[in-house]
Amino acid sequence: MGKSLGGPFYHWTGRVGNTVGRVVNGVNVIAMAAARGHRVPSEAQLPVQLKVKLVSQFLSRVSPFIRVGFEDHAPGMSAWNAAVQYNLENAVTGVYPALSIDYPQVLFSKGKLAMAAGLAWATTVDAQIDLSWLASVPAYTPGAGTDKLAVLVYNPLEVNPFLVSVGDAVRSDLSFDMPVPATWSGQTVYVYVSFVSSDGRVTSTTQFAGAVEVQ
Repeated sequence: MGKSLGGPFYHWTGRVGNTVGRVVNGVNVIAMAAARGHRVPSEAQLPVQLKVKLVSQFLSRVSPFIRVGFEDHAPGMSAWNAAVQYNLENAVTGVYPALSIDYPQVLFSKGKLAMAAGLAWATTVDAQIDLSWLASVPAYTPGAGTDKLAVLVYNPLEVNPFLVSVGDAVRSDLSFDMPVPATWSGQTVYVYVSFVSSDGRVTSTTQFAGAVEVQ
């Protein structure tokens, strides 16, 4: 913020818009602010920039889910930033510039609810992934039969690679048949499962169900 110590332009100091005022040897000097230069990233910065781009593009397609999944993970940090930070540190593999997402390590949520005990999958029907789990919830761990099942299926060969189902089954159902497009037959997809409380405020930590070849 600029300040005028006299008339409209007398001893004007500070910045107003793209104009900067300062006093040099008792003389008020007013000039345009210097344009910011385009800095060339250092060798050390290039891998970091690529990692951030890789993770951000991957997560951005399911950002509404991320906002709930990481809401309480890092106090003082947005859910999005917390998700990006976690996956930057844990879900990128390879050596620059050949970096890629380490799918089994990805988390879309990190929370206090009980995870799915005995989680298993099967492909007994065309264009469908059959998921099942057990009813047990560990002692002193939040979890109820009304918790909503959340399933994310990722197909890296697709332009729109994610299928998301939230609330089509609940914990007490113990199973859920996730439909996928028939065109995915023979392709390998990556399946993630979590639970969301009935009020939508608390989640479990994402579980990687597996790399599944669609029948």
